[in-house]
Amino acid sequence: MSHPLTRVLTLLELLQSNAGLTGTELADRLDTDVRTVRRYIAHLRDLGIPVEAERGRYGGYRLARGYRMPPLVLTNDEALAVVLGLLAAERLGMGTTVLAGAGARAKIERVLPDALREPLIAMRETLSFTADAVIGQAPGSGVLLALAQASRGRTTVGITYRSWRQDQTERDIDPYGVVFHTGRWYLVGHDHLRDDLRTFRIDRIASVTARARAFTTPDGFDPVAHLNASLAQAPYRWRVEVTIHGPLDEIARRLPNTAVTLTPQPAGVLMQARAERLDGMAHLLASLEWPFTVHGPEELRPALEELAHQLLASAKRAAGELPQ
Repeated sequence: MSHPLTRVLTLLELLQSNAGLTGTELADRLDTDVRTVRRYIAHLRDLGIPVEAERGRYGGYRLARGYRMPPLVLTNDEALAVVLGLLAAERLGMGTTVLAGAGARAKIERVLPDALREPLIAMRETLSFTADAVIGQAPGSGVLLALAQASRGRTTVGITYRSWRQDQTERDIDPYGVVFHTGRWYLVGHDHLRDDLRTFRIDRIASVTARARAFTTPDGFDPVAHLNASLAQAPYRWRVEVTIHGPLDEIARRLPNTAVTLTPQPAGVLMQARAERLDGMAHLLASLEWPFTVHGPEELRPALEELAHQLLASAKRAAGELPQ
């Protein structure tokens, strides 16, 4: 944080979020001295930003009451962090909607100066990921925020929930935590309807209503550990067994340990997994760099053949052998 302008902007952020910081406290956070802080305060006042100073034991610097800053003042590093965060959320399937992420990026890029906007657009257009994109199941932003707020405030909520069978129920939940896992958002909490600890997909929650009732989370409860255990016990349509002819340690780094079991074999590594869709399993196997032998189910073989035909057609179109 060596550039004076960066320090002035950081000082402004500190004053907006921490009223009453002393000169010494500001100097410590800015990694400078009190005299320099006073000079930065003077710069802000010259720009028309009303910074007030109060003396005494509980005194310090603060912005004048009622003053509102312009909506967006970002340094280069801050703008890059925001854009990369939006791109990563979209890639991981973590956003509430694709349009929301695209709209946020467009607003940020529109208000930035050209010298900063152009490099960020170049970053967006040229950035590549080693992992495949995830097709996320996007929840409503209002539902997601309401659940997060209730979880933090330890207050019970009423939800309207649609099961995978399309059955709709009304139930009260003590939300212990919100978890994002492989493209989906989950709510973990105590279900008053079943009087049990349950896991809910948030994209299936149609509405959230606050209840005037508080709850206490069990000591040491880990929402992530509970979700992983719940998913491991969930029924799946297909049981998959494949021998992957490659080294165990490298294969383990490429496959999610919450979804597969790997066992060393003389001919390679036996992968055992459960799957709801075989086309997704075909994509997973095709992404590996080692040959593999399918033991079951037989239905996985035509799924792999279909994927192979799609990839071959794409290769031919790229080479101009087929029309685009």
